Amino acid sequence: MTKIMTVRIDDDLNDELNAVARADDLPVSEVVRAALYRYVAQRKADPEFRSRLRQHLAKEKEVVERMASANSHDPAIEDG
Repeated sequence: MTKIMTVRIDDDLNDELNAVARADDLPVSEVVRAALYRYVAQRKADPEFRSRLRQHLAKEKEVVERMASANSHDPAIEDG
């Protein structure tokens, strides 16, 4: 499955992106996709990034588990 995204870029980057696409005889979307794959791969290879990612995931898990807990209570609902 593919997703459509809208990205705002300045005129200079747009000109350069189009120049790269023309020189490589590729659609602009393919050049952008390749750049995104490289960026994500670089981030995944960075140990500090992976550490921060694990921290965010742990926090999200904590929040989801708290929200899903049958024992949680919300004073705003109880007062309602």
